[in-house]
Amino acid sequence: MAKSMAKMESTGKTVAAAAAKVMKSKTASKAEKSVAASAMTQSKSKVEKTSPAVAAAASSVLRDPKASKEAKAVAASALTQKANKKK
Repeated sequence: MAKSMAKMESTGKTVAAAAAKVMKSKTASKAEKSVAASAMTQSKSKVEKTSPAVAAAASSVLRDPKASKEAKAVAASALTQKANKKK
């Protein structure tokens, strides 16, 4: 049995399209663009995981009432791909 039970997920096409829209937006915050860039990287790979810094940014995007629907979708996707903490 494998020692690590890592999630093998990647960003789907819908979320990748939303991430591209966020990246092109002139009004998106630095946190939103950081999360979008991470999601776009993960759209091509099942190995890439969301870093703790990007996870923190994604969390702040989800709490931001001014964040767009696309930015929140991308942030939620990024959080689902966060590396598991070791116990």
